[in-house]
Amino acid sequence: MKSALERSRLDASDILGVITFWSVFLIALQLAFGVFGPNPVSDLLHGLIVYLPNVFVAVVILVIAAALAKVVTDLLGATLGAATGGAWIARAAGFAVLLVGIFAALDQLKIAPAIVNGLYYAILAIIVGSAIVAVGGGGIQTMRGYWERTSQSLESKTREIKTVTVPDAETRPMARMGGDGDGDDAIPPAPGLTTS
Repeated sequence: MKSALERSRLDASDILGVITFWSVFLIALQLAFGVFGPNPVSDLLHGLIVYLPNVFVAVVILVIAAALAKVVTDLLGATLGAATGGAWIARAAGFAVLLVGIFAALDQLKIAPAIVNGLYYAILAIIVGSAIVAVGGGGIQTMRGYWERTSQSLESKTREIKTVTVPDAETRPMARMGGDGDGDDAIPPAPGLTTS
């Protein structure tokens, strides 16, 4: 938000201060007009006073979204800085976080909710549809390779964990059942059952 508001003389805290000032001013004005009893001006002022907290919350949402977008951009920029196109990926991720914050702020302000929600769901549908086409259409072989590598990695990690936790598990196949494999520790039959 600071970089976005560099060209103006206000920052986010100044905007919140202005909103708070006008809230108090409008409440005082409504009390003054309330002396005349029910009137259209009091109704208008009441509507403005009820709406101002939405503006306050929308500004807070934008400030938090902008801060998160900056953090995401900086983290990914540092992580992917050496990779080709890493800076673009970092900027795109930060922009995505900021875009979600903008949609949340517009929803809080109740500005054309049908259009804002429709546009948000359309963007989500485009992203999900693109992923489905990429993975399910042209990327089947690629995803199969990823799954095979992941499963092989999981199997090797499982074997490694077994080897570390039970060092002689390879030489004692009955160790998991409570016996040492020589038949002396076999589980006795349940009472009342005969064995032939």
